[in-house]
Amino acid sequence: MKISKCVFPVAGLGTRFLPVTKELAKEMLPLVNRPIISYGVEEALASGCEEIIMITGRAKRSLEDYFDRSFELEELLKSRGKLELCEKIVKISNMAEILFIRQREPLGLGHAVLCAEPVCKSEYFAVALPDDVFINRESPVLSQLVKVHEKMGGTVIALEEVAPENVSRYGIVKSQFEIEPGLHKIIDMIEKPRPEEAPSNLAIMGRYVLSPTIFEILKEQKAGTGGEIQLTDAIRTLCTREPVWGVVYNGRRFDCGTQKGWLAANVRLAMDDPELKEMILNIVRS
Repeated sequence: MKISKCVFPVAGLGTRFLPVTKELAKEMLPLVNRPIISYGVEEALASGCEEIIMITGRAKRSLEDYFDRSFELEELLKSRGKLELCEKIVKISNMAEILFIRQREPLGLGHAVLCAEPVCKSEYFAVALPDDVFINRESPVLSQLVKVHEKMGGTVIALEEVAPENVSRYGIVKSQFEIEPGLHKIIDMIEKPRPEEAPSNLAIMGRYVLSPTIFEILKEQKAGTGGEIQLTDAIRTLCTREPVWGVVYNGRRFDCGTQKGWLAANVRLAMDDPELKEMILNIVRS
């Protein structure tokens, strides 16, 4: 079944980046030459998705403005002969069909996904957490999950092997068996376990292909870690009803959810550009 919709939960308050995120959406922070959110949307489109659903909250107007037309800016650029730059600006607003849905209360990732039910209720859909920026130009990470879904059916989640001392930062899965290298049949998972409680070192990362059954589960889901409705808890229940597969993805991941991670991502991605690389090295040398 084709995965045509991708949900982006972007209602978080961005407290780790205050005070800049008081009025600016964290997802609009620049990552080299474009905002963080753009990387996720481009990945979803390259993976075959045609509709983008953003679950937003207060102080997220900048996201809507970014993907909207700016006729005044376009006319100004045209009048100054900056036609190539004008084309880039227009292209942003034509990237995809984007629907914005307001999450009225910050009740957790699971609740944010549930907000997308009116749009995705009867079909499999993708979820992309924009804090996790994945780079694989030949095979976008989300497309790797979609291919597994097309072959095996069921729900598919992205996995990464992490160091034992870091398992408490993530949702960790229990694999029943490995079908082929990097493809696991998932039978259980736990949100942010202590190292001694972790069933493996396979951590859930921010890409999912989810069954519509998840909505029924989320409606009954009680608050978990942090007093929030956790998506991991809901997928754990889903494991008892339907197949859930885990894919150790191929690509690079940048954690842009913290200041240190965001700064590191900017430096590492800038080093891929020959001109910027030389500039950075000159700054370090000086």
